[in-house]
Amino acid sequence: MNPASNICYIVGAMSLTPDLRPYPLQGDYVIAADRGFDSLVAYGVKPDLAVGDFDSLGHRPNHPNVIQLPAEKDDTDMVYALRKGIDLGYRRFILLGGLGGRLEHTLGNLQLLDWLTLHGAQGFLAGEKTAVTCIRDGMAITFPPSMSGYLSVLCSSGKAEGVNLTGLKYPLSKYTLTSDFPLGVSNQFLGTQATVSVEKGSLLLIWEDKGDFYAQLPRLWAK
Repeated sequence: MNPASNICYIVGAMSLTPDLRPYPLQGDYVIAADRGFDSLVAYGVKPDLAVGDFDSLGHRPNHPNVIQLPAEKDDTDMVYALRKGIDLGYRRFILLGGLGGRLEHTLGNLQLLDWLTLHGAQGFLAGEKTAVTCIRDGMAITFPPSMSGYLSVLCSSGKAEGVNLTGLKYPLSKYTLTSDFPLGVSNQFLGTQATVSVEKGSLLLIWEDKGDFYAQLPRLWAK
């Protein structure tokens, strides 16, 4: 089985939202990052690996596959888990428990979405009512007609050239977005197929999750 076509779930500490419970299939891989171990246990999901310094969890988890990290380190627990997933061959990642907590961790996790694209991978950061992904350098995402609500498209750093937005309330063609002005905030789905693409640079895509994240996911892997 090719890990590149399967999903690596990275689960941090998160509230118990049934809509975000991971449902790993054969070939998928689940990593608990620190207190994400308790979250998964509460969900009834057994992780394949537990990593972290476990300062948030408060103890070393009772699990046969544990990597305990030092408290003082350059990589966060989430970063280490992502590196492990990449080393195992995974290129599709879902990050749970990385939104809505400490602001610096949320911003760091948004940066990690961009970091994943630089490693030939794509990640989705999903939280209560919000989902985020990143595309760069020739990538495109097509949203199905069932999507509704707001979609924000932001340049994550420097400038993003050749930005195309189609099927949205406010379209763009061959536009250059910059990271110093949020022109792409609060666009809207129209009940038709919508596509976002970028020729050069990177974009963060942020949209409302109405509880159907996993149902929409198969259509949202970038091409």
